Amino acid sequence: MTWHGRLDLHYRVQDARTVALDRHEGPLRVLQRLYPEGDAICHHVLVHPPGGVAGGDILEVQARLEPGAHAVVTTPGATRFYRSSGAPAVQRAHLTVGPSARLEWLPLESLAYDGCVAENHLRLDLAEGAQAMGWDVLALGLPAADAPFARGCFTQHLHWPGRWLERGRIDAADTRLLDSPLGWGGRRVLATAWFVWREDPAAAPASPLAPGAARGDALREQLLDAARQVIEAHSGGDVQAGATSPHEGVVLLRGLAHRVEPLMRLLVATRAAWRQAAWNLQAHPPRVWSS
Repeated sequence: MTWHGRLDLHYRVQDARTVALDRHEGPLRVLQRLYPEGDAICHHVLVHPPGGVAGGDILEVQARLEPGAHAVVTTPGATRFYRSSGAPAVQRAHLTVGPSARLEWLPLESLAYDGCVAENHLRLDLAEGAQAMGWDVLALGLPAADAPFARGCFTQHLHWPGRWLERGRIDAADTRLLDSPLGWGGRRVLATAWFVWREDPAAAPASPLAPGAARGDALREQLLDAARQVIEAHSGGDVQAGATSPHEGVVLLRGLAHRVEPLMRLLVATRAAWRQAAWNLQAHPPRVWSS
């Protein structure tokens, strides 16, 4: 039996409060709205009761933010891609961020089990003045359980049309990619964190988007500096990481490690630093991360 789950999320501002509406089909749900930072920012936790994605399963999430809304979206645990007999397991997310809206897309890691055939797609659409940050963490196999990723493949597709496109196919048989020092260097966990924004040409350079917020080149430099300070504090030993800005309105952090935990600590610290640099907000990590 295969699953086709779909979840539509719609965020809008009503009386200075970000309110959320959701509609689901199949095995995808969203938990109660939480407001640990006040009414302006809605925290949401997405859940998938079956617990894993098998060959032939399709999970789709669409999130749409109306002007001025701010949503923080995460998951309570890892997404597990199980062994497949041939049909791919597919996960898709389409994130649409309206004018002056802010989205934080913070799912916990994806685990690629031995023998899985999986695809993970993320598309971003940003209106003028929109900003979004998020991350993607992929772990191959279960090294702690002595279950390496010996067979299978995982296709990763990250796309903001016109600004940023990454598409990679990770095959367990591609030892040149996975073991070469020019590739993964023997590590089996890859993390990509991103902060993207689209300028509002009507906003005067002297008028920030929000108190403490930066714009344009200043924002890019603040985000890069913040990420590099976090990397300096967390690199060494198991973690290798770097930050760059491949295009206007895009800042990326990339990290490799043998285990998930040190990379997640790096990402959580980066998110906190980016929140402070871009929005003058404290970290307020989702409560589910500490449960």
